[in-house]
Amino acid sequence: MSEILQISQLGNPVLRRRSQIVENILDDRLQQLIDNLIYTVQQANGVGIAAPQVAMGDRIFIVASRPNLRYPQAPHMEPTAMINPRIIASSTETVKDWEGCLSIPGIRGLVPRSRSIEIEYTSRDGQLHRQEFTDFVARIFQHEHDHLDGIVFLDRVESTQELMTEDEYCKTLLSL
Repeated sequence: MSEILQISQLGNPVLRRRSQIVENILDDRLQQLIDNLIYTVQQANGVGIAAPQVAMGDRIFIVASRPNLRYPQAPHMEPTAMINPRIIASSTETVKDWEGCLSIPGIRGLVPRSRSIEIEYTSRDGQLHRQEFTDFVARIFQHEHDHLDGIVFLDRVESTQELMTEDEYCKTLLSL
């Protein structure tokens, strides 16, 4: 049975640590962590979550894009566990868009990211995958990948004037 994991908040040193390569993908502990991460991100209305956000040092995250209260325009995809993920190539074209984070509640920031990326990861069944992501899903991947290296989205915001509260962000969305 899956459980909701406690999400570490900004200021907790675990968010600034580099995660470790996963060696034994089929380990029961790791498989349970994957189930718990998926359940946690769904219950928190997130579109992604990384192991460091729940105080785990494994190099793993979940991409779980779907429309929800926090991201009503998100495309739908099945929650996908990405183990030992890496970015193989990035487009030179960058796009700024608003990001939030389950570990930094109440704040959104305008973050520049590569528009498209080619990535590689191992799935929970041990299979190696290579894919290309664009736009919102590429943004989620890059955001979660940063967590594995101890980076949060605030580190990527170019100016404090490109920050706003979650409430103001929602008001802005409604006025569009």
